[in-house]
Amino acid sequence: MNTNPRQLLLLEEVRARKSATVEHLAETLGVTLQTVRRDVQRLAESGLLTRFHGGVRVPGSSVENLAHTQRETLNAESKTRIARAVARQLPNDCSLILNIGTTTEAIARALLQHRGLRVITNNLNVAAILSGNPECEVIVTGGVVRTRDRGIVGEATVDFIRQFRVDIALIGISGLESDGSLRDFDYREVKVAQTIIEQAREVWLAADHSKFNRPAMVQLARLAQIDRLFTDAPPPEPFPALLQEAGVACTLAD
Repeated sequence: MNTNPRQLLLLEEVRARKSATVEHLAETLGVTLQTVRRDVQRLAESGLLTRFHGGVRVPGSSVENLAHTQRETLNAESKTRIARAVARQLPNDCSLILNIGTTTEAIARALLQHRGLRVITNNLNVAAILSGNPECEVIVTGGVVRTRDRGIVGEATVDFIRQFRVDIALIGISGLESDGSLRDFDYREVKVAQTIIEQAREVWLAADHSKFNRPAMVQLARLAQIDRLFTDAPPPEPFPALLQEAGVACTLAD
């Protein structure tokens, strides 16, 4: 579904509280109960929320991510703006690794006019997008392909990536928690992402505003391992201080 601004605010409120009543949402958003119920119904049908008597909660909690098709539409405009901001800062004639995620797929689309790129990826969607750029050499890792999102994971993926040392790793994540940890849901995906970080001279993190304070089960990295953050809105507390302490440069997408 294409979420409108009111529905995005509703999603953010539920994620911040983990669950919320229909009455609370109506009061917070300044709309009628009927409007909230209609929005909740649409969001629940799309799998973005789970309904219970009198309210809604976040589906899957910290152990299960949203489906790839749902993540593609969620905050799509924000991801596009972030991708453009990354593309403006990324030089031609450099080597990259892009990992699994809808944000990195948006970045791939934003790099279609770049020249002289050599891109390693464990994301078949990224590979398919960048293969449309004749000025870009795409190298796809070995490993096991996940049918749900065409991500490639496993020990073979880790071993393959260890052969390379690239200029920049461009990574996405599922959540960034208030203790400064970057988190994701799939242990096998995390092991690959950790290897990507190890094999890069610089690490750029692309994360829209919904990723802040979003719980996920597995720790991927710490903010101190990141050089630059690209996001679409000023990070909430306590992240400004955490970013400054970790020496992470933060770029807000226009």
